[in-house]
Formats: sequence, structure tokens, C-alpha cells
Amino acid sequence: MRVWDLYVRVVHWLLAIAVLLAWATREGWGLWHDWLGYAALALTAARLLWGWFGPKHARFGNFLYGPLHTLAYARSFLTAAAPRYLGHNPLGGWMIVALLAGVAATSATGWLYTTETYWGIEWVGTLHKWCANALLALAALHVAGVAAACFRHRENLVAAMIHGRKRTPGPNDIV
Repeated sequence: MRVWDLYVRVVHWLLAIAVLLAWATREGWGLWHDWLGYAALALTAARLLWGWFGPKHARFGNFLYGPLHTLAYARSFLTAAAPRYLGHNPLGGWMIVALLAGVAATSATGWLYTTETYWGIEWVGTLHKWCANALLALAALHVAGVAAACFRHRENLVAAMIHGRKRTPGPNDIV
């Protein structure tokens, strides 16, 4: 059944590519690195808008749960009793927020570092590098979480993020 719309899928992959290429061009690539950071920031803004106005499974209100629900889900996932969510599960939902915040912080500090006011200011450059490293750690955690969810629920989430479809929900799944 169709879950992820084309907009979510395209923005997801373009954002991943922009972040990876920005990381790869961090030394000596000048404007390439800057423009990749601006592209990542624009894609983040586009995803934020879609999180408010997009279809059901793209909306933040569909996959952001409170802390008690999210912790209960995390405990159930560790004990192999976690329900399958048709959209994002509670941990995946908060990972989206963390990744978008990480991209925004990294892009914003990188932009600040290029302004006349903050050019060459050591703490801004250090903060930008710290944000970039935190973003890479979040991305690695995201990939690990996707792999764990794929294994746990016997579902190829990477393929679902390419073609947009997931298997039809079962009786214990959360739609």
C-alpha cells in the first residue's frame, strides 16, 4: 500500500545526498561546500512545510508521540514486542526532528561563518564542526535504526523510501 508520497521520498534522498556531499567537500571546496549547505537548508525548510501541510504520513502530527509513548515503544522494541507502524514509528519520528534540527543548525552555523561579522571567528567555526559531527552521528544512528526496524519487522524500509509502498497493515499494526 502507498505510504510515502513522492515529495517526501525526493526530499529525503536529496537531503541525504546534499549532507553527504557537503561533508565530502568540507576541506578546500569553497563555494561547492557552501551551496550544498544552502541546498540542505532549503530542503529542510521544504520538509518542515510538508510536515504541516502534506498528506497523512508526511505530517508531524501523524508520527510525533509524547515522551511516555516513545519510551514505551523503545522498551517494547528492545524486547521484540514493538508493534509495526505503517508510517514512522515513535523513535523514527523523533529522529526526523533531530535530523532536521541538525541540518538546520549545521547549515545556519556554516552560513554565519561566511558572513562579514563572523568570518574567521573561531567559536563559530568550532560550533559548525561540532554541529556537523553531531549530524553525522545522528545520520549513523538513523541508518542503524532503519536496519534494526527492517530486521525486527521483516520489512525493507529502504525500498519503501524509494517506491513509497509498504505491505498492507496486519491486525496488530498501527496505521
